[in-house]
Amino acid sequence: MKEIILDTETTGLSVKDGHRIVEIGCVEIENLIPTKKSFHCYLNPERKVSEKALAVHGYSDDFLSKKKKFKEIVDDFLKFIEGKRLIIHNAEFDLSHLNNELKIIGREGIKNEVVDTLVLARNKFPGSSTSLDALCKKYRIDNSNREQHSALVDCGLLVKVYINLLDQKEPTLDFKKSDNVKTENFHTNVSYFKKVIKPTKEELINHQKYIKSSLKKNFF
Repeated sequence: MKEIILDTETTGLSVKDGHRIVEIGCVEIENLIPTKKSFHCYLNPERKVSEKALAVHGYSDDFLSKKKKFKEIVDDFLKFIEGKRLIIHNAEFDLSHLNNELKIIGREGIKNEVVDTLVLARNKFPGSSTSLDALCKKYRIDNSNREQHSALVDCGLLVKVYINLLDQKEPTLDFKKSDNVKTENFHTNVSYFKKVIKPTKEELINHQKYIKSSLKKNFF
């Protein structure tokens, strides 16, 4: 199954106060394995970034003023997430902003199936902190490059958190007949190959001798 890990950064907390999206990050996974496909863009929010939001993500008004507006990227974004389950940490926040952007330009809201990892985490660890940083610490996921929030960086961390929340410690293994072992990093396909080594006749004889020798030492 193909799923999309999604995150946004905004000018502030609430759409009721007129806040807008400044960054969208998406990473595609298939059967819990990251593929090579991702979607990322910075956006001109057509308004000023609040001081609190600036402290969180560091995107200045000057930097964002040179970026595309949401209406210019909306078709590419919707095509990327079409028909795929969305995996979002605190989905209510991100979806409220995405649907607000769609409403502004007269488009329908997002209708994808959604999994909120914040809900998963709260059910699994009631009473504990369930922020992305707290979950990274709990699962010993290196988040040292997260000095400030970034949609794409956060997507990379959420992939690992999501897999752990589902108790899937490793990607699904696809054993194939091969003499190679290949693993590839984030944003690439991950393949696992099982190498079968058959012992020689001499190795089998030596193995039998070793077993007999061990039995004599331990029992006689």
